[in-house]
Amino acid sequence: MKAIPLRTQLCLVAAFYTVVLATAALLVYARHLQYVNHPEDTAGGMYAAGDLILEIFIGCMFLVPTFVLALVIRKSEHLYAVYSRVLLGLSLTAPISLGVLSIPAVNQGTMLLGWICMDRLLCSPIVIVGLVASRLLARFDQAKRLTLYALLIEVLTLALTAALFLFAAKAHRG
Repeated sequence: MKAIPLRTQLCLVAAFYTVVLATAALLVYARHLQYVNHPEDTAGGMYAAGDLILEIFIGCMFLVPTFVLALVIRKSEHLYAVYSRVLLGLSLTAPISLGVLSIPAVNQGTMLLGWICMDRLLCSPIVIVGLVASRLLARFDQAKRLTLYALLIEVLTLALTAALFLFAAKAHRG
């Protein structure tokens, strides 16, 4: 049986990402329509929980083509090194988001930047799952090292976020 060329596989992965992105946009739009069409049903906590579940679902949807991409490029040292650098850049957004959220004007206001940073930190466990899978699939030394660095940055940022949250809760209590 003839193998599918790498270029075709990458095009299929790109198409898969496009489908996931379109599905995510459709789900977010449907959620927005629910807010607009039924404003009397707004129970803040219930809508917030639904938004969080939607965010987790969308994050998990993006894990599937990412896993397929890692499988496709796994045999190419150059492509996996580029992929690992992208993962490292993605993981660096977590401590940046935490730093931005530590600015009182951002975390106490209603700025879009604050919401983006909070969402980035909330999806950190999903990113960790993707990083672990990418690290396990890495075959080359540079890719292994870069994905390990990305994983360490993500895990340490999540631990620091939890520690800061617990410290703030303890300080608030008295």
